[in-house]
Amino acid sequence: MSGLFANISNGDDMVITVLRTVLLYAFVVLAVRLMGKRQISDMQPSELVITLIVSDIASIPMQNTSQPLLSGVVPVLVLVALEILASVLMMKSGKFHRLICGNPVVVVRDGKILQSQMKRLRLTTEDLCVQLRQQNVFSLEDVQYCIVETNGMVSVLEKPQSRKPSAKDLGVRIIDNKIETVVVSDGHILDNSLELCGKKENDVYNILKRENTRLKDIFIMTLDGAGKYNIILKES
Repeated sequence: MSGLFANISNGDDMVITVLRTVLLYAFVVLAVRLMGKRQISDMQPSELVITLIVSDIASIPMQNTSQPLLSGVVPVLVLVALEILASVLMMKSGKFHRLICGNPVVVVRDGKILQSQMKRLRLTTEDLCVQLRQQNVFSLEDVQYCIVETNGMVSVLEKPQSRKPSAKDLGVRIIDNKIETVVVSDGHILDNSLELCGKKENDVYNILKRENTRLKDIFIMTLDGAGKYNIILKES
């Protein structure tokens, strides 16, 4: 009998743990949304620190059901409020922004590598070359300027002779089709994408009528501002 009650108790604890985890997951997602949309690689130091602390705090009431749920919610709310406040202060004050995020650092100027700046950043030549390759630059000789941004990513300006010519340089007139977006995904119309390319649902239905295609049969449909579209049907 005692074993039966123990099993029931364990089952109740498991349900409570799952419910607390789901609630905390939803709350942390909301908190991250409030702090803004950024990828890990785009985060400033303060944002990365806040994200790591939030994840640690949220895990405590998940693992320990004896802890009140508010012990995880209240600190996260405080951290989110501090991050939003810091973001507002950084927008208002350049000095505060530099204090929190630092300044971009030039490591290549006019084709010359600034070794003192690389030592200051503890940036090895291998790390620099990796960053350059990720920018589709495979030779140091092609670099005129290289700047390490405050989020650790690099911005590269190639030498004039290594840059790709633009349509303006070549004197070529290019037709502007505006932005192309996915307006139908797996048989569903995406209203935000339609708004982005300046089209309406009627435009989609007119195209489907012209192509004699049903909405539910479409896997992906793209459409641009000029009305050019591409339809990929679902596989049978």
